[in-house]
Amino acid sequence: MNSASFSGHPRCEPASRPQLQQSFLALLQLADGLFPAGGFAHSFGLETYAQAGIIRDGAGLEAFLVAHLEGSSGPADAVAVALCCRAARTCDTTVCLATDARLEAMKWVPELRAASRQMGRQTARVAAALGGDALLQALAAAIDDERTPGHHAVAFGAAAGRSGADPETAAAAYLYSTSSLLVSAALRLIPLGQVEGQTVLASLRPRIARLAGAAARSGLEDMWSFSPGLELAGIRHASLEMRLFRS
Repeated sequence: MNSASFSGHPRCEPASRPQLQQSFLALLQLADGLFPAGGFAHSFGLETYAQAGIIRDGAGLEAFLVAHLEGSSGPADAVAVALCCRAARTCDTTVCLATDARLEAMKWVPELRAASRQMGRQTARVAAALGGDALLQALAAAIDDERTPGHHAVAFGAAAGRSGADPETAAAAYLYSTSSLLVSAALRLIPLGQVEGQTVLASLRPRIARLAGAAARSGLEDMWSFSPGLELAGIRHASLEMRLFRS
């Protein structure tokens, strides 16, 4: 399913090569916390750990982020971002759909799967509205019509690819954005100052760079996820008596 894979939409043309600054700025906008993907409503299990008193400070937050990056978002979502970024640049929507299906199968915790789909749907809608890109409009329509799940990493990668970003940089931006989202959640959940939160985030830079590089070299069959502790936290979150976040 190349070029015109989504019926009823204009033919997709290969992404142009914009000036570096324009591509970079587009990626910054996509990864910015102000981008209305809805990430502010999710903690991806962090709230469960905070309420249990397991995560109380910056050290605990950093351990949580490392587990999230190394066991889930790095080998799974970042690979999806890189794959969809590369595919979207050449209008190869077959890869985007296959990647979306793989993520749907891997995200078995209801709250975490719903969070990824909600953020993906919103990201696709906003990205499609920004530039009138045929592929992004078709992807947003396919998600709305429930022809594909529309996970966040897929929508993010496709939007990044259509803006001209390279897969490794797109994967790094996604991992940084995810980490920043979780630091922001931690500021509302535990006694953590802004400087300490930024210190934790800065400490992750080498790890994010390494994972993004690995993601850019990976294929669909290389995607994996193993984070049982985070998944159990996601399951338990649904039964918390008081919740600030949706996941």
